[in-house]
Amino acid sequence: MTQPKRIPKIKPETADVPWWRGAAIYQIYPRSFCDANGDGIGDLPGITAKLDHVAALGVDAIWVSPFFTSPMHDFGYDVADYCDVDPIFGTLEDFDRMVVRAHELGLKVTIDQVYAHTSDQHPWFEESRQSRDNPHADWYVWADPQEDGSPPSNWQSVFGGPAWTWDARRCQYYMHNFLSSQPQINAHNPAVQEALLAVMQFWLDRGVDGFRIDALNFLMHDPAMRNNPPAPYDGRRRTRPFDYQLKVYNQSHPDIVRFIERLRALCDRYGAVFTLAEVGGDFAETEMQEFTAGDHRLNSAYGFEFLYAPELTPELVRDTFAKWPDTPGTGWPSWAFENHDAPRALSRWCKPDDAEAFARLKMMLLASLRGNIILYQGEELGLTQVEIPFEQIQDPEAIANWPLTLSRDGARTPLPWQAQSEQGGFSTAKPWLPLGEDNMARAVDRQQADPHSLLHFTQSLLALRAAHPALRLGDFAVIHAGAEVLAFRRESEGTSVIGVFNMAGRTAGWPAGVPISGAILSATNGAAPGQLPPFAAILIEERD
Repeated sequence: MTQPKRIPKIKPETADVPWWRGAAIYQIYPRSFCDANGDGIGDLPGITAKLDHVAALGVDAIWVSPFFTSPMHDFGYDVADYCDVDPIFGTLEDFDRMVVRAHELGLKVTIDQVYAHTSDQHPWFEESRQSRDNPHADWYVWADPQEDGSPPSNWQSVFGGPAWTWDARRCQYYMHNFLSSQPQINAHNPAVQEALLAVMQFWLDRGVDGFRIDALNFLMHDPAMRNNPPAPYDGRRRTRPFDYQLKVYNQSHPDIVRFIERLRALCDRYGAVFTLAEVGGDFAETEMQEFTAGDHRLNSAYGFEFLYAPELTPELVRDTFAKWPDTPGTGWPSWAFENHDAPRALSRWCKPDDAEAFARLKMMLLASLRGNIILYQGEELGLTQVEIPFEQIQDPEAIANWPLTLSRDGARTPLPWQAQSEQGGFSTAKPWLPLGEDNMARAVDRQQADPHSLLHFTQSLLALRAAHPALRLGDFAVIHAGAEVLAFRRESEGTSVIGVFNMAGRTAGWPAGVPISGAILSATNGAAPGQLPPFAAILIEERD
């Protein structure tokens, strides 16, 4: 295996581009990163204590998933107070200390913002449901029943069942795209928009450098509440009523863009603040580009092209990048192979016996993509999906749709820090989810001690990406996408890098017309110019 030479990282503040452009971002799921107080649940002091590990990877920023006050019915994505920390994670002072430590280590801090809905325990909703004429009465989406008492529309919830729940106090239905305990914000209301902007400003004033905005295309609905049309059958098994509809009217209202422009204007007042939209659904690619077009909307967006793909293929990469051309006015993409909602990529994309080799190919591909790249905690260790028995499942979606929905808990298991520690060094108490026996063998301390580990390989790849203009900022052009082999060229500032990846578990031929000569920047699994053993991957800097 050829390791890239260590090159000093380009400091974002001295580069001729914003710090976030081409950045590598590390997602931290607070419940499962590190537990500092011994209650079995990760927390903000635990994150602060382990930031050295993240900084040593060579990433530019962290993204911290929700830590706000919440009843935890959806593990923090049901927010009861946007401007405070839930006691299980610590305090606002703990958050401030985390930001200070991250900045000392050269890491930017990005946090989640969940604007499409709140918890039903948020004070706004608690007042809203009391009557039809209180100050927060129209801060949520309420509607009268139809003449027969049925819900106002046919809209369905992502987690199963109608997107409407009856409330006897108002004698109306309230809308929820997810759990019934996550009522839908009425973001058409100017007062609601002002309140959400104030939330963002609160965190900007605390030193936050960026925001990942959750489920942004769910922010606004069709006020006329027209029924969604049926979705054409695509041959796949439908496990939820939600899958039977095209989501035309319960989400994706055109006025979302106007609110995005208000968010961007606020962030611009604070300098180089990074804004990232999460967008999924029937029209994701179109909406991602709408949300990021021009200079007055969000900086970037990411969807689910890779997160739920059952296999990694040259065709998938080619087709995905064809939707994000490097043309004026087109937004800047971000990519993730794993996150807290999707099954671990190694468990989707390869056989267990191939996991070690495939993890190296996968990491080299991620580090080579045009756009921002997002690593999910444990991806640098090659963690796989943990099988969670039903009696230990915490995920509300999996419980509601058991056994047809794969539990998200399998990707949310605690990070193993010490291979020989009973709780993997994550906690002194029993963790909220099991760590998984296989993943214990991939613990941080064991890989730190092995210079040939995936952890060290990841560090070398991120250093290469940070130092090489073509990999961080260059154009991306697929030059070969066969059944097994992908080849592409990255170009910037007079430099060019060729990437060749054999995604099959057997030896493949070098694609015709793809250059062989040049300096090898990195290679793994026996790859060499002209030679592609199983899961071989190589980056070659072209020379004149």
